[in-house]
Amino acid sequence: MASAARNVARAAFKAPSASAFKTTARSSAFTLPRQTFRQQSHRSYASSSTKSSSSGLLIGVGALAVAGGAGYYFYSQGNGSLLSGSSGETKGLFTPKFEDYQKVYNEVAARLEEKDDYDDGSYGPVLVRLAWHASGTYDKETGTGGSNGATMRFAPEGDHGANAGLKAARDFLEPVKQKFPWISYSDLWILSGVCAIQEMQGPTIPYRPGRLDKDIAACTPDGRLPDASQGNKHLRDIFGRMGFNDQEIVALSGAHALGRCHTDRSGFSGPWTFSPTVVTNDYYTLLLNEKWQWKKWNGPKQLEDKTTKSLMMLPTDVALVSDKSFKQWVEKYAKDNDLFFRDFSAVITKLFELGVPFAENTEKYVFKPTNA
Repeated sequence: MASAARNVARAAFKAPSASAFKTTARSSAFTLPRQTFRQQSHRSYASSSTKSSSSGLLIGVGALAVAGGAGYYFYSQGNGSLLSGSSGETKGLFTPKFEDYQKVYNEVAARLEEKDDYDDGSYGPVLVRLAWHASGTYDKETGTGGSNGATMRFAPEGDHGANAGLKAARDFLEPVKQKFPWISYSDLWILSGVCAIQEMQGPTIPYRPGRLDKDIAACTPDGRLPDASQGNKHLRDIFGRMGFNDQEIVALSGAHALGRCHTDRSGFSGPWTFSPTVVTNDYYTLLLNEKWQWKKWNGPKQLEDKTTKSLMMLPTDVALVSDKSFKQWVEKYAKDNDLFFRDFSAVITKLFELGVPFAENTEKYVFKPTNA
């Protein structure tokens, strides 16, 4: 069914209008009825056996925070929250279980269904980007960065050029945080990325809770995320700092099947695929089989497809087919969507968990998609 959705989207590009890709408006060429995705079959893979913003609240270890300005307090340490009423009486330790996290998942999924006023009709891709960028700051040598902390809530990190546009994702999740105040922003951002991938017909992504929010002192320096204008050496430097090998770099790059670039954020413009709200291996097949040319415009160096001139690829994308070691994996994933799903699930789970001090025996959860 995902291929049917792609065919519909591709057909819409046969005669694109001159304004089809203005970044100031959502392109209807990509927008499919939400019911289309609801009715599609969901393929999933689990890597292990499991049980079935910026203006927000700071939760710290050993600290009390005021929610909503008055009357309601909570203390977060690990997976337990000490809840208190308006008069300060202790209500007891609340330890969230799988069912509680599933409720958060369902709330995010419901908002994805309801709020279709974003690029191509879905906030899904930007939620994946938020989770990716929150995690991709990890440095294995210093043990700093990563998804533990949600430090993008603060201006130093939130204002990094690579994070431009992610306020939309953080704001989208704020009502969820207010409804479930016991969950840390760190856990919520990653859970929302997991939800978005699964709700957009992607593979199952195992999830472990246990991230703790940190203060502004933990913000990471600029420059830890990939620079799209660079080549293969840069990719190995950036991903190698996090502990990824060539195969994992290519698998993670498959997230470019989703979303689009904006001139007012990265400077680049356009989507990578014809179905930017569905997780597929189209990124690899297009990268290999489509004819690409350098785009003639006043923006940064990027490629466009010769056929419709509606798709784009970045210099870092081209590096995956110009480098022999990278290219072998591009070819494998282009031929086998199931292989891509399995490897993508494994590597993005690894990314989401980098630097997180999980408690011993913290269980991995697999959430039931609402479109299953």
